[in-house]
Amino acid sequence: MKYLWITLGIILLLLGVFVWYKYYFVFGEGVKSGYLNYAIKKGYIFKTYEGKLIQEGFGRGKTGTVTSYEFEFSVEDPKIFQQLETNSGKTFDLHYKEYNGALPWRGNTKYVVDKVVNMK
Repeated sequence: MKYLWITLGIILLLLGVFVWYKYYFVFGEGVKSGYLNYAIKKGYIFKTYEGKLIQEGFGRGKTGTVTSYEFEFSVEDPKIFQQLETNSGKTFDLHYKEYNGALPWRGNTKYVVDKVVNMK
């Protein structure tokens, strides 16, 4: 009986470490800049805030052409979402955190914007 409790405790501990690493460990953070394409609130059960930045630059397109990259992100803070929603089409510098997995109540992406650094 004692070994059963020890085994169960180890399994629960490993499960807790896995959940923390997958959904709460910040893998990376940084700043992305670009034009805000959209900011929306959507979801069936959990209404989450989502957005997309269009980044311009030189990429893998034809030589010498400008291509665009899309950065899709989620937002937890309603105040930040409100600022994005009322200024769609402007240029933003957004600070984000990258997680290893997405949670349904946090958003649809593993990138979560937590601060507006600059807006033009």
